[in-house]
Parts: sequence; structure tokens; C-alpha cells
Amino acid sequence: MDKNVSALLNDQINKELYSAYLYLDMANFYDEKGLDGFANWYEIQAREEQDHALLIYKYLHNNSEKVTLEAVAKPDKTYSALIDPLKAAHAHEQYVTGLINNIYRAAQDAHDYRTVQFLDWFVKEQGEEEKNSSDMITKMELFGDDTRCLYMLNSELASRVYSEPSLKI
Repeated sequence: MDKNVSALLNDQINKELYSAYLYLDMANFYDEKGLDGFANWYEIQAREEQDHALLIYKYLHNNSEKVTLEAVAKPDKTYSALIDPLKAAHAHEQYVTGLINNIYRAAQDAHDYRTVQFLDWFVKEQGEEEKNSSDMITKMELFGDDTRCLYMLNSELASRVYSEPSLKI
């Protein structure tokens, strides 16, 4: 594997674990506001990000690459309005999409087609993540000021269940 691609994948493990911390922080914000459904949504998001980190970790090991784990930064966002974490999550997903695209481009440039194929799943996943986060903002903007609608939205988010990623390495 190209050394640059390996380094980018190693760094992405850290970014995915940071994403998990960020989403746990968002869950904490919503828990403190009494919105257990929103908290549930972000707790599941955190688990998914941990899964993404582990998928990359296993992929590197399966390709005899060294994995170097770095310290995970503390989330530094503060929120005041209920919509703030939703907007921050969407911006973060766009950022992660850029990171995945950079790794994909580096793998293509290195003619590392096995890694390109591995990253195809992440490219699709990021499309779903961006759509989900955008949809949540839209729903909050439409219904969030009405307490009954907020209750229904919270109930909808409470029904989300965790499912393991479909990517097998």
C-alpha cells in the first residue's frame, strides 16, 4: 500500500473516533434538554462512527499496514438553540466527506484499486449521512417551534435502532 494512502487511512481512524466523541457530546446536549429521542439518534451516530474507525483499522491490518493510534481531541462545540447541533453535525459530515474524497483521490493516484474499492462503501455512506443530517435540519426548521411537533419528531428519533455496517472486510 502506498505510504501516503496508509497515513491518510490512519489519520481517518482518529477523525472517525473524534466524530464519535462529537456525536456523544450532541447526545449529551439533547439529554440535558429532555429530548431523549434526539439523544438516541446521536448515540447511534456515535456507534456508527466507532464502527467506521474499526473498519479502517481492520482494513489496514488485513493489508499488513501499521496502525498508529493518536489522541482523540475533545469536542469544542457549544450549543444554545436546539437546531445548533443539527447544523454542526451536517457541517461535520460535509467535512468528513471531503476527507474520504481526499483518501479516495490519493488511492486512485497511487493505483491502489483495492483501497478505492474499500472506500466505495464510505463514499456511499457519506452520501447517506449528509442526506440524513440535512433532513433533520429541514424537519427542525419546519416543526421545531411547535412543541407538539417537536414531541413527535423526538419520538420518531427515539425509534431509531443501531445496525451494524454492511461492509465486510
